[in-house]
Amino acid sequence: MPDPLFVAVSLDVEEEGLFGGQYACRRPSIRNTAFLYRLRSLTERGVRPTLFCAHSVLADEASRDHLAAMQDAGAEIGAHLHHWNTPPLMAGTPDSLPRVPAAALSPSLLADKLRTVLTAARSLSTSPVVSFRMGRWDAHPQLWPLLAQAGIQVDASVRPLHGKRHAADGLAVSPDHFDAPAVPYTIATPYGPLLEVPLSVAPLLPGLPALIRALPAALRRRAQARFHQWGALALLPVEHPLPFMRLVTQALHFHGVRLLSLTWHSSEMMPGGAPHIPDEAAAARLLDKISRWLDWLESRYDVTYLLMRDVTTHYPPHSSPPLTGDWTWR
Repeated sequence: MPDPLFVAVSLDVEEEGLFGGQYACRRPSIRNTAFLYRLRSLTERGVRPTLFCAHSVLADEASRDHLAAMQDAGAEIGAHLHHWNTPPLMAGTPDSLPRVPAAALSPSLLADKLRTVLTAARSLSTSPVVSFRMGRWDAHPQLWPLLAQAGIQVDASVRPLHGKRHAADGLAVSPDHFDAPAVPYTIATPYGPLLEVPLSVAPLLPGLPALIRALPAALRRRAQARFHQWGALALLPVEHPLPFMRLVTQALHFHGVRLLSLTWHSSEMMPGGAPHIPDEAAAARLLDKISRWLDWLESRYDVTYLLMRDVTTHYPPHSSPPLTGDWTWR
């Protein structure tokens, strides 16, 4: 009898142009939502995707039609916060920004933007909107109570083995998720618990994270800041070839992980929607890679596909370990 394995498939449904070093604050292009129909090849085989929708797509009538069609096909509507173009925008906000660290926002402004995107998502969804992902994996401790207070039950904003980076002015431009668990875990907040479903990530070599943690403090911080680029494999199909996707799956399964979280971006299904998807052939290759990984997965395991909102009923969360970082409430 094959081992049981749960799989949560998700997409960040958002504007194009996020891979060029600039972030559009006004009038972002969202043509890519017209290509969501390509997910039907996955839903027809039983995949149940969660669509983490940014305000830019939720505010556009044509995009809402495409999202509604996918919802009818079994997809979940979740919320995805791109705070740089989600109202309210501060006076003097330029048309685009070169970097958009969430740590620069006050809790009150972050709460207002979260309310905006949740209101838009809930106006479209036929089910309660209880799942969320922060843009750019940029989740810090100030976010967790705001999510719980807003009625979010499941978050998917944490990327394990991803270290904190700082800009030249000292502002954190990425959070510290290095020590985050590889399995779903509970984040306790003053407004109740959140279930965190982290991205599925494994080290390139066993024991490598422990070696990094043993380095002197300054060297450790530098190594952790770029570790996701050289020392870790994640279930991000645009970043890794199929053999590496199989490798990270086997590594996590060996260590007892029985729920996998796979994700990519809606713009990566549109020819020309991202620099690494220049044409139709590249878009087709990505979807083919995902399909072949699912074929391989189903040949080895007893696979159940889950919406994010259903993870709590199928996969008991672990308690949050004693280590602390931006991936938990302090």
